[in-house]
Amino acid sequence: MTALDVPSGRPARVATPAPGDPRLARLSLNQRTTANWSLREAVDGAVAAGLPAIGLWREPVAETGLETARKIVDDAGLRVSSLCRGGFFTASDPAERAAAHEDNLRALDEAATLGTTALVLVPGGLPPGDKDLAGARTRAAEAIAALVPAAVERGVTLGIEPMNPIYAADRGVVSTLAQALDIAEHFAPHEVGVVVDTFHVWWEPGVHEQIARAGERIVSYQVCDWITPLPADSLLARGMMGDGHVDFPAFTRAVAAAGYTGDVEVEIFHADVWAAPGAEVVATMARRYVELVESYL
Repeated sequence: MTALDVPSGRPARVATPAPGDPRLARLSLNQRTTANWSLREAVDGAVAAGLPAIGLWREPVAETGLETARKIVDDAGLRVSSLCRGGFFTASDPAERAAAHEDNLRALDEAATLGTTALVLVPGGLPPGDKDLAGARTRAAEAIAALVPAAVERGVTLGIEPMNPIYAADRGVVSTLAQALDIAEHFAPHEVGVVVDTFHVWWEPGVHEQIARAGERIVSYQVCDWITPLPADSLLARGMMGDGHVDFPAFTRAVAAAGYTGDVEVEIFHADVWAAPGAEVVATMARRYVELVESYL
């Protein structure tokens, strides 16, 4: 019986890779792709599918308990490809900025405890009533600079994630890979890098040149598709690879040419994906990964 992809319901174009398939050697399940799974369920699901890595989020880690989460992942033999998320640096109130700094120090401690070298930073949006986008970006850059000594001490690289401009007001005032690199290049590559997320930067003019510019600063390569029409909640607009408009072979060739050899995380926020059985989601993403991404690494 032919497997069906989710959420499209279409027959699978390629066979599901079996556990042990060498093509899965760099595939990581980002927890948000199977948002209805607990951390233990996500770890078990990754292991059952033969994946070697998982991308963790702070909230489910906190629900499980940091030390327990580390043990669950270690006992399963998985790598932690990244921890999401730090950031949200752009408050105009000094007390709020100080609180954000302290929270990011905790995120660095969590990343180090979990054994990952990549903390993903979401810069944050405009404070209420604030329209000074440039000023908010400056505050984000200053906050990142203030975290560098602590990150170095813990052996964690700060990964700035540029976000699609539709989120500039509420989530990410750094909208392009070029802008993220302008901040990161004030520091050594092991101190501050960038996250290349196809959903966020697929549209960026000259993005392949920016990926080449990033080079060893790429701390995470995250993949999912840009689908249309956008759902009413634009946060849930990420599609399964191959269901939308992103040219994954071209992106992946560019990332590989830049020298990236790390894990590739599939990170999908979509109501229909979340509603599907987790094992079917993981099977679909594994099929789409080997078809559209792995062949071009």
